[in-house]
Amino acid sequence: MSEQDAQVEVDVKNGASAKPRPNDGAASTAVELRKRARQQEEAHCQPDDEESGGFLRSDGLQIAVSAIAAALVWFEVWEPFPTVSVIGVFGLAFGGWRIAKEAIQNIFARRMTMELSMSIAIIAAAAIGEFFTALVIMVFVLVAEVLEGMTIGRGRKAIGDLLEFLPDEVAVRRAGAIASVSSDAVQPGDAVLVSPGGRIPVDGVVAAGHSYVDESRITGESMPVEKRAEAHVFAGSINQTGALEIIVERVGRDTSYGKIIEAVEHAEKSRAPVQRLADRLAGYLVQFAIVAAILTYIITRDIYATISVVIVAGACGIAAGTPLAILGGIGRSARLGAIIKGGVHLETLSTVDTVVLDKTGTLTYGKPVVQQLICADGVEQSELLSAAATAEVRSEHPLATAIISLAHERNEPVIEPDEFKYILGKGIRARVGESTVFVGNRALMADHDVTIEDLARHENSTGSEIYVARDGRFLGSVEVADPIRPEAMRAIEALRELKIRTVLLTGDAQRVASAVGEALGIDEIEAHMLPEDKLDRVQALLAKGRVVAMVGDGVNDAPALAEANVGVAMGSGTDVAQESADIVLLGNDLERFVDTLKVAQKTRGVIWQNFAGTLIVDVIGVALAAMGFLNPLMAAGIHVGSEFFLLLNAARLLPRRAKESDEAGAVEDIPEMAA
Repeated sequence: MSEQDAQVEVDVKNGASAKPRPNDGAASTAVELRKRARQQEEAHCQPDDEESGGFLRSDGLQIAVSAIAAALVWFEVWEPFPTVSVIGVFGLAFGGWRIAKEAIQNIFARRMTMELSMSIAIIAAAAIGEFFTALVIMVFVLVAEVLEGMTIGRGRKAIGDLLEFLPDEVAVRRAGAIASVSSDAVQPGDAVLVSPGGRIPVDGVVAAGHSYVDESRITGESMPVEKRAEAHVFAGSINQTGALEIIVERVGRDTSYGKIIEAVEHAEKSRAPVQRLADRLAGYLVQFAIVAAILTYIITRDIYATISVVIVAGACGIAAGTPLAILGGIGRSARLGAIIKGGVHLETLSTVDTVVLDKTGTLTYGKPVVQQLICADGVEQSELLSAAATAEVRSEHPLATAIISLAHERNEPVIEPDEFKYILGKGIRARVGESTVFVGNRALMADHDVTIEDLARHENSTGSEIYVARDGRFLGSVEVADPIRPEAMRAIEALRELKIRTVLLTGDAQRVASAVGEALGIDEIEAHMLPEDKLDRVQALLAKGRVVAMVGDGVNDAPALAEANVGVAMGSGTDVAQESADIVLLGNDLERFVDTLKVAQKTRGVIWQNFAGTLIVDVIGVALAAMGFLNPLMAAGIHVGSEFFLLLNAARLLPRRAKESDEAGAVEDIPEMAA
């Protein structure tokens, strides 16, 4: 990877990865992102020591020559020497030079790898004159490497497809004229036009038009989402029914697609603990095979059994299968609308047993609405609403916005007050003509000798109660609530089914927090929480040995997000929250977090299946080979077959290719391993 590409590496806890960077030239453009994705894919699909020729061509030639040589040796074609097969030596040299080179490099690097053990087996077979056996073993090894490369290449191709989906040319309105420009020439602030069926190339806001957009590649939403003026759209989504004009906010690397690619790049460069464990286990298995082979020869003096012992033990299923599974888990999570900033976070997420949740913007929409108007005796709703809206018309508080919006919807008169005063911590006093209106809490009413009547309220009320009085007469109360997201209910239920404990930490009043928490079925509810209180609570959970995921969206959540084992930021959250988080949800859908958690658990399960499968095959295979039940050819078949099966098991996690996903839907089930 070049130095320029290396600049995208991030320090997750310092928050460098999620923060949008200014457009710094070609490295940030959609075209450059696609180029980088292709270069990365091609680089991984070629051996490090191969300067020319394609992956399939060079390896295919080696396999073909080795197989032909094995056939010629079997039929004893041109054997001028009684003990040495010239064709066999040529076939081994041509087909095995790269395996031998890697084995020698690993010896100098003091690494125990399968190339070393296979080289020992091939040389041993040739040394006793079994050139046919040596060649067939080498063919098996070469085929296994091809299968491994193709499987891992498919994983990177599945990720690269995300970037290939961006358009090369974009229609832009500039100075009143529409021109088609390269996508790398688009800048924030431009007006981009997307026709029906077109691919959206940027993150931005709809300025004009009405359409339905397929966001399944970004947010995981399976159904098209309606888009009108002021709605946000993501790069990589598909415009379906109507034309849209979009004001560009982010381009290239700063878009949702760019963040996905950065996450994948970082995931490939950083190694999760389970990957380091896989590498150590692979080394131990090679040592085990060599020691077992030495003991077999000492005890039995059977060179064929000794060679079989070396051959049958395989570790590629875990050495290659583990990073493939991690890559697949990150790619599948990206399709669900979750950007995971590294394999370590995917692994940690799989072990989470406690999820801490913020309320506003996470469980609720973060946009208060009037839930109910409760009138005093003899007061009409129109009078109550008009008085409250008139007093609040100069206020910028979100609760005031909700009241004024409802008044406008109902066409109630909203009069500009002659005087307006905000009373800190209590509410508002406004004078309209000869009347004085008070809107606020009980303390404000008490200060002005207003008697609050007992009012009938909904039992499951989750809102804040605002009292309204005019000229000393109590008019009633307005209850403003931040509605609970319907998907939050389903997400909490899914977490409960996974036996994961949920904790609500919010700065709201206890009554509001309890109402929301009880409505959702959250296990622990704590209110009046300042940012430092949330941090202390997360630290207390960690001290108890809990594995904590913190989900939030605001600046006040940032300390807790950084402290938790896994910090998860909602896509609509602040830049500070997204910087502090290890996972960013693009679609503001808590269900996607649960889906991502399930993917993490599935990834962990697949990795441990491969660990167990490798150990079982190796132990049983070595035992059978040592007792003489397996000849070298059978051992090679078991080695390659088990490795391929374990790689396919890891490949189940890979997201389907673009065309397959379009046909099958956005949210994909992970196939079960065949029995």
